[in-house]
Amino acid sequence: MLHMHGELRSALCALCGIRHEWAGPLPPGASCPDCGEDALRPDIVFFGEMPYQMDRIERALAEADLFVSIGTSGAVYPAAGFVQTAAHYGARTLELNLEPSAGSRWFEETRSGPAGVLVPAWVDEMIGERAR
Repeated sequence: MLHMHGELRSALCALCGIRHEWAGPLPPGASCPDCGEDALRPDIVFFGEMPYQMDRIERALAEADLFVSIGTSGAVYPAAGFVQTAAHYGARTLELNLEPSAGSRWFEETRSGPAGVLVPAWVDEMIGERAR
């Protein structure tokens, strides 16, 4: 699991860049345990910021045999481009979504419906394929 958008159980110092485990509310002006400055913020990626671990994500996409997207608009980059990257490297691509997304045209297959129905059915299908 790569947390490209950060984690709610982590705080990031906006000044020194050190991440800290954090549980519960993060009050405004919380002090950084490392540098002491009142600059802690939620360790999440806001719109306009570069997602975390893009190098690791690129490597994972290059090595994937199958890329599955579940429940997304398919419109927010860079994640919306992952299907194209995975396909470029030879992965099969499958979209499981309530309705076709903005990026459905990039998938080899799109299945529409609630994730609570589609995902278990797909998992059962994958388990059945492995048993053959």
